[in-house]
Amino acid sequence: MLSRFMSGSIRNLEREYNCTVRLLDDSEYTCTIQRDAKGQYLFDLICHHLNLLEKDYFGIRYVDPDKQRHWLGFTKCIAKQMKSQPPFTMCLRVKFYPPDPAALKEEITRYLVFLQIKRDLYHGRLLCKTSDAAMLAAYILQAEVGDYDPGKHPEGYSSKFQFFPKHSEKLERRISDIHKTELIGQTPEESELNFLQKAQELETYGVDPHPCKDVSGNPAFLAFTPFGFTVLQGNRRVHFLKWDEVTKLKFEAKTFHIYANQKEDKKIILTYFAPTPEACKHLWKCGVENQAFYKLDKSSQVRTVSSSNLFFKGSRFRYSGRVAKEVMEQSAKIKREPPEIHRAGLVPSRSCPSITHGPRLTSVPRQRRRAVHISIMEGLESLRDSAHSTPVRSVSHGDSFMPRHRHHTTDAGEGGSSQRVISDEAYCPSDSVLPTPTAEHSLELAVARHPNGAPCSIEEEESEAGTPEGQVAEFGPDGRVLRLGRTRKERKRRWGRIGESKGRL
Repeated sequence: MLSRFMSGSIRNLEREYNCTVRLLDDSEYTCTIQRDAKGQYLFDLICHHLNLLEKDYFGIRYVDPDKQRHWLGFTKCIAKQMKSQPPFTMCLRVKFYPPDPAALKEEITRYLVFLQIKRDLYHGRLLCKTSDAAMLAAYILQAEVGDYDPGKHPEGYSSKFQFFPKHSEKLERRISDIHKTELIGQTPEESELNFLQKAQELETYGVDPHPCKDVSGNPAFLAFTPFGFTVLQGNRRVHFLKWDEVTKLKFEAKTFHIYANQKEDKKIILTYFAPTPEACKHLWKCGVENQAFYKLDKSSQVRTVSSSNLFFKGSRFRYSGRVAKEVMEQSAKIKREPPEIHRAGLVPSRSCPSITHGPRLTSVPRQRRRAVHISIMEGLESLRDSAHSTPVRSVSHGDSFMPRHRHHTTDAGEGGSSQRVISDEAYCPSDSVLPTPTAEHSLELAVARHPNGAPCSIEEEESEAGTPEGQVAEFGPDGRVLRLGRTRKERKRRWGRIGESKGRL
């Protein structure tokens, strides 16, 4: 009713929304969208801007006012999905990691995936052993600065680069040694390809972690990869189920269930608890989409799934898009001149900076940086030498979607079960647990810095900043994220101003 009394100029303003999308190199794409524009329209605009054809691996991510991450639905209206007020801020990210990134048809696609995995490495999602970490960082160094030159690269030059959330002088020396002696002559394209091939061999490749708790209340990270469902606790991968083994994904409120059939008709059910019902639903939808993308042969086989056994109860969701096999078949038909790639080079990134200006982090003991993760990290650290996690048979990737050549080490866990050691320290991707606010505090976060001097991300869902200055967040006893401070007040104050303006109209 109120719209009838609005002036024509105000209604015209509401027909279009400004939208900013942060790309993988931290540049921004800004556009104006119609009020009824769907997600596919915005996504096509971005892909055209990037000259990207192999676009099915990517998606647009946004954060709602409650700090819950979402993937933008391409078949739905953008304005109806966004719970915040315009202008809208989103991020282009890899949604479905290629099972074999080296098999991608075009270099522009490989470069974008390289940027995503480089970001994963910096934010602690791609966790690995020190030897692998040094090799990955050396590839990045070679891709960005080229061959080692004593005249340009003085002693300790690698300390000016930030590849990981934290690192030691010993690791810096190892990175420099590899760069000086083993990578001479590699072009940026070759270094990026070698980086992708190395990253693809790691247990945490393609992991977008969802923080949860198991039935005993111990912290865990659940993730969906190109090869199946995985659970990480401490410095171990305690569960892995191939996509062919997963039969059903369910959720109810904060409870998430995974049903699977393993060899010899062995049926198992895994149960975990998300921090909030919204986080649990997001986890479920991610699982449904990943299973459809990697498991099915044709998109025509996609079916609407329900979160409950009862047809009339729970949420219903259907994956819309092509599946991995169709994407690879379509990519093989691409015939064009390779598009020009404008590499970011040494430009410092807000959320994944290469060059930092602060002091180097020393070796252990290592301090935790955010209050929001204190309880999780303490729990994960304690899992290294404890038997909290439920013993389960680990499943190899040998029969997974794409052939892979791996050399794994296995450790015997409690009860004689086999568990994979993924790194030298506990898996704690602190930058992925909570997003950064996307509207009110951009100016404050723009000048914020890490404790080691590196610039923080602004309006980035997996940024190190996490919560702005003056706002404290922590997990309560039930696992729910508690947010204190400015965000809620700002939202109420903003809605109050909107209500006053409507009253004047």
